[in-house]
Amino acid sequence: MFEILRDNWTLLLIGQYPHGPLGGIVLTILLSLSALVIAFPLGILVALARISPFKALRAPATGLVYLVRGVPLLMVIFWVYFLVPVLTGYPVTGFVTMLCALVVYDSAYLGEIIRAGIEGLPRGQTEASRALGLSYMKTMRAVILPQALYNVVPSMVTQFVSTIKETSLGYIINVQEISFAADQINNRLLTKPFPVYLILALSYFALCYALTQFARHLERRVTRKRAGASVANAKASAVALAEPLPGKN
Repeated sequence: MFEILRDNWTLLLIGQYPHGPLGGIVLTILLSLSALVIAFPLGILVALARISPFKALRAPATGLVYLVRGVPLLMVIFWVYFLVPVLTGYPVTGFVTMLCALVVYDSAYLGEIIRAGIEGLPRGQTEASRALGLSYMKTMRAVILPQALYNVVPSMVTQFVSTIKETSLGYIINVQEISFAADQINNRLLTKPFPVYLILALSYFALCYALTQFARHLERRVTRKRAGASVANAKASAVALAEPLPGKN
């Protein structure tokens, strides 16, 4: 296994770059990051549409979420791969196809994560903001969304972990990410599939484990801050109750 890793580490890391297209682990990370950077604002829009009082916004967003979550990612990839060239009239590269599929897929899942974060907040915050004269959009932007996004950071990191694993489907459309690189190595060696795919599994494990630990760290941090805020509020309430009312001995 170490011999395979020694002879092919550049292919696993960066693909054929600089003499060919970028690939390997670097492309896997780049594809995942690009998908989430684009999908994140779209996910916010999906979440806001899902809880919108206007049916014209809520119904399409709900339909999109149920449709995307109800089919495998592979099906979404095929839709994009065959449909986008027909609609645009131009050929689309495998990277762009995979990126579009991941954006659509992650937008639906991030939208549900953010929606859950919004609905997990006390309704009184929205009502108080509206009573103070804030518009619906300003209430969401200044009061609700910052808290909701903060609370769902661990879940969004977990979604990033899932996205990294989902990029492995890109080899079907010749996206030269790490699974594609491992397949190339296996086709060249022929007699050593187990160590090749063990290296692939360990590579995914290293990436996902690091992000999972990061998610746990964020979750512990969020929990500590929530606990600290609760203690502070309890102390403030106790002090307020202990103080005598004005005009009374």
